[in-house]
Amino acid sequence: MQIACVGGGPAGLYLSILMKRRDPSREVTVYERSPAGSTYGWGVTYWAGLLDRLQQGDPDTARAIRDRSVRWSDGVAHIHGGTTVHHGDEGFGIGRHALLDILTERAAGLGVRLEHRRAVTDRAELPGADLVVACDGVHSALRAPHADHFGTTVTGGRNRYLWLGTTRVFDAFTFAFVPTAHGWIWCYAYRYDADRSTCVVECSPATWTGLGLDCAGPAECLALLEGLFAHVLDGHPLTSRPDGDRGDARWLTFRTVTNRRWHHGNLVLMGDAAHTTHYSIGAGTTLALEDALTLADALEDDGPLETALERYGRQRRSALVPAQSAARHSARWYEELPRYTALPPQEMFALLGQRHSPLLPYLPPRLYHRLDRAAGRLGPLRALKRRLGPLLARTLHPR
Repeated sequence: MQIACVGGGPAGLYLSILMKRRDPSREVTVYERSPAGSTYGWGVTYWAGLLDRLQQGDPDTARAIRDRSVRWSDGVAHIHGGTTVHHGDEGFGIGRHALLDILTERAAGLGVRLEHRRAVTDRAELPGADLVVACDGVHSALRAPHADHFGTTVTGGRNRYLWLGTTRVFDAFTFAFVPTAHGWIWCYAYRYDADRSTCVVECSPATWTGLGLDCAGPAECLALLEGLFAHVLDGHPLTSRPDGDRGDARWLTFRTVTNRRWHHGNLVLMGDAAHTTHYSIGAGTTLALEDALTLADALEDDGPLETALERYGRQRRSALVPAQSAARHSARWYEELPRYTALPPQEMFALLGQRHSPLLPYLPPRLYHRLDRAAGRLGPLRALKRRLGPLLARTLHPR
C-alpha cells in the first residue's frame, strides 16, 4: 500500500509513524511545502490522557514527547488588581518545533520518506498513491476543489487574537484581564520550554480599533501590549517569532472548519483540514493526533478502503462532538466577557472554568455560580444540570 500524507504537521507525521510501524512494507511519504526544520507557532498544550493514547500507538514517540514537555498544576487569573489561584489544573506544554522534530526523527527512523519544499495541491499529482491524506491545514488545497462533496463550512469568529511568545516563564497556566477605555483585553500564557512561554492576546473588535491596534506597526503594537500586561510579564518582552523577531505581529480571527464528510474516493481529511476547535480549549494538536490513531486503526481492518475511510470519518465526527461544543461555548464566553467582569474575582475564575457549559449563557452569572456550587455537593442536581444545558441550548438555538 502506498500512502501519501500531504502536510508535515503533527497529524501527517504521526499517521506516517503508525502506518510504517505496523507494517514496514508500506510505502509512506510525507510531503511538506516548507523547508526542513521550519515551522510557525510557539507552544502547544495537551493533557495526560493524550500521553496514554500515544503510548498505545507508539511508546517511543510517547516517551520522547513526555521527556521534552513541561507541566503545570495550577491555573492563575489576574483581574481587578488581584490574583486568583486554582490548584489541580495539571497540563503539559511542548514547543511546536520540538514536537515536529520528535515526530520527524521517529518517522525517518522507521523508513518514512520525507519530501520538503514540495507543495501538493491536487491528488492527481500523486497517481501512484493508494491513499492520499489531506492534512494540509485550515486552508487545505486538497480539500478546496471538493468542498461541496465534503460539505465544508468555514465560520469566522468575532474577536481578534494575536499569537506571541515571551521569555517570561509562567509556572501556572495564566490568564490576565485588563480594562481599558475601549473595553477589555486579555491574554492566556503558558510555559512550553525551560525558558519560553506562549502568550495569546485577545480582545473584541471595538477594543482592537479603539486602542489603535488595527493600524499600529508591529513594534508599536508589541510595546502597547507590553505596557498593558506589564504586571504579568515582569519586565520581559513580547516577540512575534521564536527567534526574538518583533517585526511581524498579525492579528487574526479564528476560523472554525467543519466537514459533513471526511473522504472522497481515496482522499481523506485529517487534522485542521477536517476540523478546527477554538484555541481557548487547547485541543487542536490532541485532536489531530487522535485523528491519526483512529485512521490507522481503521486501515488495519481487512476490507475495502471505502469502508475503512467511512468508519474513520464516522467515529471521529462522533468523538469530536463534545470538543466542538466546548469550543463554541468557550469562544462565546470570551466574546461576552463584560457579562462576567463585574463578578468578584473568585466567582469570575470559577465561571471561567465552567465556560464550556451550554447552560451558562442563559442564566445570570451569579445564579449559575450558586447552582454550580450546589451541584458539586448534590448528585441529583448535578445530573439535572447536565441534562438541562444541552436541552436549553437546542431549544434556543435549533439547527
